[in-house]
Amino acid sequence: MKSGNGFFQYRIMLRPDEVKDFVRAASGCDFDIDIAYNSYVVDAKSILGVLGLDLNRVLTVWCHGYSEKFDSYLRQFSLAG
Repeated sequence: MKSGNGFFQYRIMLRPDEVKDFVRAASGCDFDIDIAYNSYVVDAKSILGVLGLDLNRVLTVWCHGYSEKFDSYLRQFSLAG
């Protein structure tokens, strides 16, 4: 996790079968969360948006706020760096 400019950034890998739980966890946060691969950025609270990303690649998550619970959840998918 990196932080700066009021947001927290994570690099993660997600499998298709994990997307539903990821979106449910993101939806429980009261701040915006974006997830991206290259130039494609989608709302992390949108199951169709997340499924539209290339899930075989490293994804970047930007949280525009902080939740200890969501931070702990994301750490299971986190990559170093």
